[in-house]
Amino acid sequence: MTSAARTAVRRSRAVLVLLLLPLAACAPLLAPPAPGPAVAEPSTPDAAPDATGVVTDLTTPWSMVVVGGSVLVSERDTGRIVEITASHDVREVITVDDVRFGGEGGLLGLALDPAGEHVYAYATAPAGNRVQRYDLGGEPEALTLSAPVDVVAGLPSAGNHNGGRIAFGPDGMLYVTVGDAGDRGAAQDLDALAGKILRLEPDGTVPADNPFPGSPVYSYGHRNPQGIAWAADGRMFASEFGQDTWDELNVIEPGGNYGWPDVEGIGGDDAYIDPVQVWAPAEASPSGLAAIGDTLYLANLRGERLRAIPIADPTTSTELLAHEFGRLRDVTQGPDGRIWVSTSNRGGRGTAAAGDDRIVSLEASQSGG
Repeated sequence: MTSAARTAVRRSRAVLVLLLLPLAACAPLLAPPAPGPAVAEPSTPDAAPDATGVVTDLTTPWSMVVVGGSVLVSERDTGRIVEITASHDVREVITVDDVRFGGEGGLLGLALDPAGEHVYAYATAPAGNRVQRYDLGGEPEALTLSAPVDVVAGLPSAGNHNGGRIAFGPDGMLYVTVGDAGDRGAAQDLDALAGKILRLEPDGTVPADNPFPGSPVYSYGHRNPQGIAWAADGRMFASEFGQDTWDELNVIEPGGNYGWPDVEGIGGDDAYIDPVQVWAPAEASPSGLAAIGDTLYLANLRGERLRAIPIADPTTSTELLAHEFGRLRDVTQGPDGRIWVSTSNRGGRGTAAAGDDRIVSLEASQSGG
């Protein structure tokens, strides 16, 4: 893009933000549909932080994981895992084999094991969603992935609600989010893996101390969780897509039932664990989640904004980057210490601008964290 074109794009975005401000000021307050824990006051737009471009021209980036001075990124609709180097060059590391693309399926979450020896990848395969482990080799600027091994396979899959986020917890276990894959009732069935967060040993076996003996299920009653993160005090948080009324931020407890499909949002029913914060789907559609310092950062798709949520009070949040870069899919702390945010404008539900999809970064000190 030429310098003149970049200037025109910046000016058009600035005009759009100014036009949207009166509408945002008139937005109705969000309130819980039934008695329950305190819900956040409406998110307050923050002074727009300066976002710097990291890379452009990616294809539906879904997950980012830091490896030394580099960042590995999965592309949902190509099956590629690419490396972004310290100089912000992009190089293809591998194209994952046997991936079924379409809808919300494809190559999704990535995770680095605590020892830094393996990268795990969640993908939709012909026989269902799966998690594979790859040997990590090389050095930053020339990383390699090889010898894939199935860790868990045959997870429920569909055109939507595939979950797909994976991460290692502070206990060294692998956590895997699985959506309901369109089978609402399965979320309440402990013999089904749909609508669950799973907890596994790194080799895919079931930990002996899981809440349901012999089962990988860690929590249930989920519709489509796509973000997980841990605070320094060990609390586990998860973001979740609602259906028509409420998207959720939950604190995950072992064996906890989060209500779907019987409850969406705050139900005030002791049989289920209520979320700590909810949003209307048009303002959220929350995906990637990261704990950075004393703040949770939550990337939102339909809402086209990054939310900063204080860990000390997760019922509140502040909006960042609202409508500046379109749909936001994932967030992490980059190797440079800045907050990296990826867009998802080329996946069929957004409007791609020149250079999309992209990754931008902002200073943590500017973001409320």
